[in-house]
Amino acid sequence: MRAPRSLRHPPIIITVLVALAAPAIGMRAQSAKPPVDLAGPTGPAGRAAARWVEQTLRKMTLDEKIGQLLVTSLNATFTSADSEAFQKLQHLVRDVKVGGIHVFGGAEAFPALMLNPTYGGGGASRKGDPYAAAAMLNRLQRDAQIPLLTTADFEGGVGYLLNGATRLPRAMAIGAARDPDLAYRAGKLSAEEGRALGVVVDFYPIVDVNNNPRNPIINIRSFGEDVSLVSQMATAYIHGVQDGGMIATAKHFPGHGDTATDTHLGLAVIEHPRSHLDEVELPPFKAAIAAGVGAVMSSHIALPALDPGMVEGALQPMRSPATLSRPILTGLLRGEMKFDGLIYTDSMSMLAIAENVTPDRAAALAVKAGADQVLHSPDDDAAFRGIKAAVASGEISEAQITRSVERVLTAKARMGLHLAREADLAQIDARLGTREHQQVAADLAARAITLIKDDRNQVPLTLPKSANILYLSVLDYASGWREGAPSRAFLPELKKRWPNVTGIEVSDRTSADELDLVRALARRSDAVIVSVFVRIASYSGRMDLSDRQVSMLDSLAAGTKPLVAVLFGNPYTATFLPKLPAVLLTYEEYDGAESAAVRAIAGEAPIGGKLPISLPGMFPFGHGLDRPATASHAAR
Repeated sequence: MRAPRSLRHPPIIITVLVALAAPAIGMRAQSAKPPVDLAGPTGPAGRAAARWVEQTLRKMTLDEKIGQLLVTSLNATFTSADSEAFQKLQHLVRDVKVGGIHVFGGAEAFPALMLNPTYGGGGASRKGDPYAAAAMLNRLQRDAQIPLLTTADFEGGVGYLLNGATRLPRAMAIGAARDPDLAYRAGKLSAEEGRALGVVVDFYPIVDVNNNPRNPIINIRSFGEDVSLVSQMATAYIHGVQDGGMIATAKHFPGHGDTATDTHLGLAVIEHPRSHLDEVELPPFKAAIAAGVGAVMSSHIALPALDPGMVEGALQPMRSPATLSRPILTGLLRGEMKFDGLIYTDSMSMLAIAENVTPDRAAALAVKAGADQVLHSPDDDAAFRGIKAAVASGEISEAQITRSVERVLTAKARMGLHLAREADLAQIDARLGTREHQQVAADLAARAITLIKDDRNQVPLTLPKSANILYLSVLDYASGWREGAPSRAFLPELKKRWPNVTGIEVSDRTSADELDLVRALARRSDAVIVSVFVRIASYSGRMDLSDRQVSMLDSLAAGTKPLVAVLFGNPYTATFLPKLPAVLLTYEEYDGAESAAVRAIAGEAPIGGKLPISLPGMFPFGHGLDRPATASHAAR
């Protein structure tokens, strides 16, 4: 397939921050980079932007400069102007003069005790509303003396956070599809939709090399375990994002792929020597920098080979994580790797930091280490005071603060925010979730599906339409589903092909008697189709099925009837279900992946995905069985 233009030619780097000048917010992003004489530092637009940066910086007080280093956050839900939440945001924008706003989806708080755990078990994230997000950003942009550099984690496209936008498969599915053109198109459409909402920085792609099967937080968010594959797909995605008008971000520096700890829950440590880091973790970041990536996000991971020190002023003895490490952020990233774009911290509210260092001290240490933007502090006012106190004591020089602010302002100017900072609300419905964008998402989901086993040659299923099918929806646990009920797309799509379907949900709460009933129903059915959902989610730390669930699936696999299993989410689940005769991987858990899986099982689409990881004890990297679409099923 023909490679995208930005892969065929090296990008024209017009600043140290981004490889393009984006159109003003509210205008349609152009598919091609602007001519150098207009966008470059020697052209009229570039000179005007540089003058704005210089004039703005010259007028700023120290307090205003410190404010620019902070990025607070909002939920993309309706928020009254009279609410405490909105007034707090106004205070941070008007008084603290924060430099940016990070957009989350929705959130609902649930007490951890006394309530049905299916509600959320202490808290639950939900998707937000695109109009609410854009309107809130517009209101805050109007309140800001200096335009806000807005950010979001569009890891699965804008639709991962906001209803109605395009939901894309995440990185591992893209790695399984093995198509740089699709990776580029995914990045570009995400940027086009993000800019329509007024968001200018995408905290994506993840360039971590996931070489630890027990990684509970990166996993399917990585393109895979192969350094070359990760570098290739990340580079294509970066070009797509930045051609689409946003700043792309490579994360989590210097590599989060070989950990077994979720840093939302605790500090992770990687003990590898520098030689291993140079061979595995660092090359994708070098590729991203060479591709002109505009930002890099640090990780809350300690790497003694890069910095053996301890955190000064921590609440308890603590090895220095990359986010708080000057040898890593300034010495390695700035010095050795010559990156001069924006350095963001990961969320400072994650427990790896928040449980060990106070918000004021954590912010000061991050800036001292070399971060330009302190993201999502648990207390932005305290973070401001901490940085200011560090400057007053001489721990951080004002010159360093000024250099960071200059990078921040330059990014804002290159995104056109000094000219137009508000989103055009009237254009949102025309630019989000378009049929063209949805087709890219569907193509990626279909191309990602990987058939790793078909011992009985059962895929695609060639059952008559009258067949009685038992469908099992096997869940890791019943709570915390942020994208609707599992199997909500799979089951109705299955019934369109085979109307006589009995559907049963099996979770970690299913009793032994109920599992016996499942076995009895399987004996009476013509075939069994199983969907296994094992999620990778922040603050979960879980990535397994219960022993009873595994035992049930093993007993079903011992039968002779057709049995096909589809694994949604964690692909390493296959390693503790080795007895299943036919297994497909989707690397995801949302409606689009479910629909693509049914089409593959029914023979309506070819299967050709290749493992972007190895499955220890089972299959190597690159394994995958090919199946053509069958004409008889494709005609249905």
